[in-house]
Amino acid sequence: MSQNFYVTSPIYYVNDVPHIGHAYTSIACDVIARFNRLNNHNVFFLTGTDEHGQKVEKSALAKEKSPQQFCDEVSQKFRDLSTTLNLSNDDFIRTTELRHKKTVEKIWQIMLDNGFIYKGSYQGWYAVRDEAFYSEDELIDGKAPTGAQVQWHSEESYFFRLSAFQDKLLALYEAVPDFIRPESRYNEVVSFVKSGLKDLSISRTSFSWGIKVPNDEKHVIYVWLDALTNYLSALDFADDNKDNNKKYQQFWVNGNKSPLHIVGKDIVRFHCVYWPAFLMACNLNVPYQVFAHGWWTNDGQKISKSLGNVINPDNEIEWLKSRLVDNNPQDHDHQKYGIIALDYFRYFLMREVVFGNDGDYSRINFTNRINSELANNIGNLVQRCLTMVVKNCDGEISGDYQNLRANFQPFKNNYFQAFDNLQFDKALEVVIEFANLINKNFNDQAPWNLKKEHKIDLMRQCLFETCQAIRLIAILLQPFMPSSAKKILDLIIYQQQSTNPSDNFQQLNNFSNNLKISNPQPIFPRI
Repeated sequence: MSQNFYVTSPIYYVNDVPHIGHAYTSIACDVIARFNRLNNHNVFFLTGTDEHGQKVEKSALAKEKSPQQFCDEVSQKFRDLSTTLNLSNDDFIRTTELRHKKTVEKIWQIMLDNGFIYKGSYQGWYAVRDEAFYSEDELIDGKAPTGAQVQWHSEESYFFRLSAFQDKLLALYEAVPDFIRPESRYNEVVSFVKSGLKDLSISRTSFSWGIKVPNDEKHVIYVWLDALTNYLSALDFADDNKDNNKKYQQFWVNGNKSPLHIVGKDIVRFHCVYWPAFLMACNLNVPYQVFAHGWWTNDGQKISKSLGNVINPDNEIEWLKSRLVDNNPQDHDHQKYGIIALDYFRYFLMREVVFGNDGDYSRINFTNRINSELANNIGNLVQRCLTMVVKNCDGEISGDYQNLRANFQPFKNNYFQAFDNLQFDKALEVVIEFANLINKNFNDQAPWNLKKEHKIDLMRQCLFETCQAIRLIAILLQPFMPSSAKKILDLIIYQQQSTNPSDNFQQLNNFSNNLKISNPQPIFPRI
């Protein structure tokens, strides 16, 4: 049964160029989106850029550009990243778009009408880098908890009655413990809210780059109220014509286990405290879940500009591509190796670390994992088995799949259970364990020896089961490595059907007694 599913990355702040953190979040969202599409769900996957605020205004001035020109240039880099990473996002939202401005103004007006906005004056410690205020007791050695510099700030401001939602938020967390994941982030948010919520300053007069407060253009709407609203903007929330905002009804009101927000752990408070409070103030549904992942280090070192060890996704994919090309100097199809390098990059980020924990990016670990799990395991299995079918069976193979189906069932169950918990590393571990089992069976049965012994029926049955298993492995790899998985699936054609069946998860239950094998090409070359 098809269900509506909405997954979002955070919108990325245009004050910087894309790095591994942006790539990691985006790939995770893409894996989730592809998984749900393979489950025949109606998916909407959103990403985009956050383009307002004092920090952006200062950066634009430093480069002697208008804020809009600066945003246009940097936002394009994030749009290009979507292409580079082979993301399947359905929309790319920018907070400088008119549809977003209308949504922010509508949310503001609803909160105002409902009595949750009032005018006052604000004094407090403000970190420009974080676009956030901090209380005195939150400062560490005179700095924000993030390490950002703070300065004392005083100005007229509109306030949101955040304090009115303390009990409602705690009731939400208690009633829906899966609202915030992983558990460590849940505990962090609950502790923060229990310590007491103060009303939130939601406008600024000290700069001009942002969405103006309706009917009071001296004030600019706080960048986080602006930014968080993007999740509604892309669903046409501001359009009062119900026929036009059906995306909002589909994916926000009637979503299955959605909206699902995937964010970095540094922005948990905004998504798990401020955002649900804003929505409650408007009498709107809160998200189904906010999942906060960890940060990456580079060979054990904290990543920072000052250390010069920021990991650029484009550079890493190019490095991988160069290593693959160097290993295959006779093959001049460099585009092919670029596609493989990207799939390797996607695989490593999802496989290397438990989603939610911090992880370490190491080219040595990268090389070892790809070579052992993909090149030596799955890639070797594909090449050996399919080559034997082409050479010994004229590329056509038939047999019985009942034993394979029974053996595969527990692996399939574990794979789907891992995805239910967003345990991408475990889902891939299940695929590798299944491939290990198939490799062992293939080596134990030794079809090359069965051929020598003239046990042709046994040889053919071994090859048939292995081909079917390879097909199952490729289907399971699709969310992570879409291009490489498709290459494998294109090699194994169902016989006696006019077209190859769509390779969604339904095909994990459907088998054919007859297969035709195309001439195999190496799928996973060694790094």
